[in-house]
Amino acid sequence: MTNSPLEEPLVSVRDLVTRFDIRSGVFRRVSERVHAVENVSLDIVKGETLGLVGESGCGKSTLGRSILQLDKPTSGSVKFEGVETLGLSYEQMRPFRKQMQMIFQDPFGSLNPRMPVAQAIAEPMVINGVAKGKKLRQRVLELLERVELGREHLSRYPHAFSGGQRQRICIARALGLNPKLIIADESVAALDVTIQAQVINLMMDLQAEFGISFLFISHDMAVVERIAHRVAVMYIGEIVEIGDRRSIFENPQHSYTKKLLGSVPIADPRKRPENRQLMIDEIPTVIRPVGSEPILLPMRKVSENHFVREEK
Repeated sequence: MTNSPLEEPLVSVRDLVTRFDIRSGVFRRVSERVHAVENVSLDIVKGETLGLVGESGCGKSTLGRSILQLDKPTSGSVKFEGVETLGLSYEQMRPFRKQMQMIFQDPFGSLNPRMPVAQAIAEPMVINGVAKGKKLRQRVLELLERVELGREHLSRYPHAFSGGQRQRICIARALGLNPKLIIADESVAALDVTIQAQVINLMMDLQAEFGISFLFISHDMAVVERIAHRVAVMYIGEIVEIGDRRSIFENPQHSYTKKLLGSVPIADPRKRPENRQLMIDEIPTVIRPVGSEPILLPMRKVSENHFVREEK
């Protein structure tokens, strides 16, 4: 069960599996595998933000990269506007890559330090033949102004900007191809709280203006509560709970979801719930011997738009 909205999904993921081999010994044989993503199914509809939450190492980033095939999935299905994209060649994927963009966690690492801002924003449009010459320069300036930067920034290099400004540049670059889906991987995690708010508001404004769908990956529950329409909770490679924002935050069902919410800092300790659950257990490893398959329990329906996986 995937908690599919009534609208036709823009992206439909079914039983997606991504594993990585671990080789050891003199002959470098595969002895173990990292089960990063295990039988994940979810939908994203046009104009919505699906928040994907979970602690570091649970497989959130790998799931996002697998949807874009930056990491090659082991099995499963990813459909974009009804078209199966897994198994397509590099050339066959090019039209879809225009429609699906990614904002990475580290804006400085995802920008070429030898490229001025104008060139960094223009590069995807040049590669995909979207614009050139005067039209390209005008488009770059429009994008820069849309993310609240100016003409004076065009010739500057990434090192001359703050973290928030660099993330705005990355957002402008992602918008250059007019995508329908943006996967934002911890895109505000490294920013100050005030800058976080500015970037989140910018993303919400862009969504309202252009109808962009977001897969918003984060471990910050407060940020997700602000931006997401629906929330999927990921634990050791599996989706353990998925539902609309209000259901997840007001009526969590899975013990892991309750622990995530219990870990959110509270300004006034006197208002802290007495029965809140904290993360004190050791997280199980996602590394398993070759041939060992995880046991996946079924999802049960809590309400119309809220599903939770049975616990082991």
